[in-house]
Amino acid sequence: MNAENPKKATLKEKAAHELREFAVISSYLAFFFCAVATYSSLLLNQFHVSYFVYATALINALVIAKVILIGEYAHIGKKHESKPLFLSALYKAFVFSLLVFAFHIVEEAIKRRWHGETFATAYHGIRVNELLARSVVIFCAFLPLFAFRELRRVLGEDNFSTLFFRNGATTKTDAD
Repeated sequence: MNAENPKKATLKEKAAHELREFAVISSYLAFFFCAVATYSSLLLNQFHVSYFVYATALINALVIAKVILIGEYAHIGKKHESKPLFLSALYKAFVFSLLVFAFHIVEEAIKRRWHGETFATAYHGIRVNELLARSVVIFCAFLPLFAFRELRRVLGEDNFSTLFFRNGATTKTDAD
């Protein structure tokens, strides 16, 4: 954001920062979900992979990235940020997985309602075991995501970017 005074970031700077966050999270999730889609299609001997599977994976990545940003905006998981990074990342991965699970239940009920079912039959027809399996996969995807996000939170965005994306990067504590 604004290097001189982070409290007085302009609306344009905030929007650009949110867009970067959204792009990074959705890119990570898209990579992961497309890999899972490829694995699933190969595992099921579906060598005639439909592009729809990948489109669904990309749409899910965009939607879940937005759910994560909304959850972070609502300060979900903030109370464990004083704990060790591993525990904080583990807690956030778990809580955000529950948030995505709840989102998927609502989404599935709305889809079924759209197709003419009543809300009672829509909720009854939801395949909970499939949603739980999807939540386990999402939790596994969230572990490294939140570990890196927590590391970035502790190091600061500039130090994190320097360490991960610049040649010969050292932290200020490494200098003599």
